[in-house]
Amino acid sequence: MPGTLSLEELSAAVSRSAGGALKAILIGDLAQPIRGVAPLESAGPDQLSFLANPRYRRHAAATAAGVLILSAADREALFPGSDAGTRGPKAWVVCEAPYTWFAFAVRVLTPGADAQSGRADSCVVAPGARIDPGAFIGPTAVIEEGARVGAGARIGAGCYLGSGVSVGEETMLYPGVRVYAGCRIGARCIVHSGAVIGADGFGFAPFRGAWVKIPQTGVVLIGDDVEIGACTTIDRGAMGDTVIEDGVKIDNQVQIGHNCRIGEHTAIAGCVGIAGSAVIGRRCQIGGAAMIQGHISIADHCIVSGATAITRDLREAGFYTGIFPFMSNRQWERSAVLVRHLDELRERVRTLEAHLRTRPLDPDS
Repeated sequence: MPGTLSLEELSAAVSRSAGGALKAILIGDLAQPIRGVAPLESAGPDQLSFLANPRYRRHAAATAAGVLILSAADREALFPGSDAGTRGPKAWVVCEAPYTWFAFAVRVLTPGADAQSGRADSCVVAPGARIDPGAFIGPTAVIEEGARVGAGARIGAGCYLGSGVSVGEETMLYPGVRVYAGCRIGARCIVHSGAVIGADGFGFAPFRGAWVKIPQTGVVLIGDDVEIGACTTIDRGAMGDTVIEDGVKIDNQVQIGHNCRIGEHTAIAGCVGIAGSAVIGRRCQIGGAAMIQGHISIADHCIVSGATAITRDLREAGFYTGIFPFMSNRQWERSAVLVRHLDELRERVRTLEAHLRTRPLDPDS
């Protein structure tokens, strides 16, 4: 930690980090010391916690946190008319976006990696690689000919950068990241351990009962400020490139197929599978374990629920869900029987409608 900060000092630092765009009202002891952050249930008097979901109000009402971040509505519901310190925390941060304020606060309170530069003795760097003097190359990392690593970048232990790879300024590759030949990663990115960038896309042509591999000649192009989770794989393009635009956030164990394009500031949760040549718009949110079919397009600002399968274009922004509610196995079996007979039922309804059009019912009969 950077030492103890008062609430007033922390608030000023958060405001600077957010460019003044995150407004908050401080109530209570502005000199209240903050040493770190903790969940509502376990926070102590020198720690900061937050309430962003009303379902956790009971935990917030009983929290021992010294400072609590919450909305005006939650404060009024939990501590109506009370002054800070008389009931509940010693101070409150009241804002419209408690979770976002908390995120900036954690960035202030949590130190980044110590600035390092140079090369570990056991790393292997090809003579033709260009490594900025301000970059750090960790133990047993391998960097091939023509690769470039920018100023302030950190290449963790055991990473591999293929020939012609480019890693931008202040980007962090955690240990064990693999970046295949020709791929490019922008500035200020974070790539977690086990991620593989630029493996071959899944391209095979049928021939006489077997498969012929189609060479994958494209690369992966990753913009600035992108974060990629552990064990996520992003395949290189077959002919064109796979593109991840600026600000995209990708969780762990996500598969992105060849020639996909992910629009800027889209967030993708864990275990999502995106098949080849899918195009996802800007500022979308894809829930965990969702499946995106190949060769389709998703409009900007779409939200897809977890475990939803998207099998056709989404042409308009919106919230899309395709999850059948869970139920007991017996209920599911009965529902499955009904689903299997839907086609038959549809034909019977069509027949009945046709009959009624030619021989309408007599209301007096």
